Amino acid sequence: MKPATQYQLRCAVITGAVVCACLTSAPKSVLGQPPRQAIDSQLFYNNCTRCHGNPEVPGAPDPAVIRQMSPERIYQALTLGSMRQMAKDLNLTDQQMRDISEYMGGRTLGAGNLTSAGAMQNRCASKLPLPNANPSPGWNGWGFDLANTRSEPENVAKLSPGQISRLKVLWAFGVPTASDLYNQPTIVGGRIYVSSDTGTVYSLDAATGCVYWSFQAQTGVRSAMTVGPAHGSRDQLVFFGDLRGNAYALDALTGEQVWKIAIDPDPESRITAGPKLYKNRLYVPVTSLEEAEAGGIGYPCCTFRGMVVALDPATGRQIWKTYTIPDKPKPIAKNPMGKIFWGPSGAGVWNSPTIDTKRNVLYIGTGNGFSGPQTKFSDAIVAMDLDSGKVLWSFQGTENDLLSDGSCMMVLPGTVLGAAGSGTPGGNMPGNCGAKGPTGPRGPDWDFAASPVLAESTDGKNLIIAGQKSGIVWALDPDNKGAPVWHEDVARVLPKGGGEILFGGAVDHRNAYFNLRSGGLVALDLVTGVEKWYVSFTPPQDQKQAFGPHGASSAVTVLPGAVLSGDLDGMLRAFSPYTGSLIWQFNTARQYDDTVNQVPAKGGSIGSGGPVVVDGILYMTSGFVGVQNGMPGNAFLAFGN
Repeated sequence: MKPATQYQLRCAVITGAVVCACLTSAPKSVLGQPPRQAIDSQLFYNNCTRCHGNPEVPGAPDPAVIRQMSPERIYQALTLGSMRQMAKDLNLTDQQMRDISEYMGGRTLGAGNLTSAGAMQNRCASKLPLPNANPSPGWNGWGFDLANTRSEPENVAKLSPGQISRLKVLWAFGVPTASDLYNQPTIVGGRIYVSSDTGTVYSLDAATGCVYWSFQAQTGVRSAMTVGPAHGSRDQLVFFGDLRGNAYALDALTGEQVWKIAIDPDPESRITAGPKLYKNRLYVPVTSLEEAEAGGIGYPCCTFRGMVVALDPATGRQIWKTYTIPDKPKPIAKNPMGKIFWGPSGAGVWNSPTIDTKRNVLYIGTGNGFSGPQTKFSDAIVAMDLDSGKVLWSFQGTENDLLSDGSCMMVLPGTVLGAAGSGTPGGNMPGNCGAKGPTGPRGPDWDFAASPVLAESTDGKNLIIAGQKSGIVWALDPDNKGAPVWHEDVARVLPKGGGEILFGGAVDHRNAYFNLRSGGLVALDLVTGVEKWYVSFTPPQDQKQAFGPHGASSAVTVLPGAVLSGDLDGMLRAFSPYTGSLIWQFNTARQYDDTVNQVPAKGGSIGSGGPVVVDGILYMTSGFVGVQNGMPGNAFLAFGN
């Protein structure tokens, strides 16, 4: 294997700062094409850290500084600015320059002029006045309610099984320049709030899809949005986070920014899940993709710790911050390139917090550890006091789960990593990769990626229902420090590096329903955990012989008489909650030329957010790449009768 010093590195000055141009060929994984973000992140860290982050090159900005630049600025420097000749010497293709720009800039190129409401042909004729402090029922935030049940009552959904069987597309909205619609829409007071990888937030009319306003966030927005008033005000605000760890509050009527704050100084911080608003506090979960960066030979893995932060919704002022790992990372060892290895780290919070109003407790699920020493707070359900953030108890589903999935998928050109982390060719892995790292063997990556659900069963007992990526569904007792009441292994297949349960299930008073990444939907009895039914998904006829994504990673939604489920193959389906029989299905992975905003749209995978139903209309985003390597798309769809 060639040492890193043999790869081309060029530095040049961009507006007074030195920035490296990087070029490598992306290796393939034996598990399939690595996630795009893992390729681009290690492209940077394997090659550009000779300048960036290197104290011996004082003129080169730290990667954290470059991440504050827009992708347009980086791309302009590579194509028209002082980096133009360097890029030419390196034979960088236009796509490679776009990939570098979009990765470091944190969103797709072109967001702004092309994506703004001002460029839309369907501006709303007048501003719909918003209700004051108590808007009409809708779908607000990630899980519909504070308990994250994703279970809608009839007075909100207003959609019977018979009506579902007759659903058709009412209108489609094309999200300009987008390819990843990983943001689940929020519908409050007759308005839709939705975003994508472009970072452009839209306010649309829920009935017609006309555009009220748009707002350009710094980077892509994956978190669901929460709408509500701040203390002492009757004005509605829209709260969300972006993929650079910034939290925002916008005026819901106008889209004007009220405040924006960086939650944590760690440059790898990101907000992927919807915040929760309760009793004049905004609870924001924070995670990181530092594990994806950690495979880079120049990266000093790892210092990030997951966290929940309570903010004043009026100002963004921090009230408390609780790290999922209480111990600060310390130097542990050095990797083969001499970079310091830090730990403990990891246990990010990928999911929206669950609020227990009766016990004054907040529940979250945490991800795997990035580096040791081992901690009891990774792959765990953690309970925190709402007032102080004090950790009350935790339950760990999988012990010793360190540095998995994207962290070691690729290292240098010519390196191919197997499932166990061994290299072919090359023997010992540079950087922080390998079957056994400085702090222990690599784990299976069995996060609690989805929000825990506070459920109430038919016997009146509260349970915390938590689906783990391992395919195990846990029922925990909130009155006994999270002690397990039952657990059920529902996994049919465990996709390597993928997991069976990702974005979560839905719970009514009878059952818990979960999508499975292997391609199916399962229902469990809420009292006993016994599996009541399972249905396997059949890909669309035109995809049966084609290579394409298949499997259900997205969240489930349950209505009276129907369970709604999306698939990576683009299929949107409705099933009976009693028998699992199919009620309706629609292939969203198609072209939509006649859109309400006259922007051509193409559907793709459904892989993260679940269906949202309000006042008889079903809303669904179609287009998701993610780590599942799904089909890109930019279609936002409204179905009705």
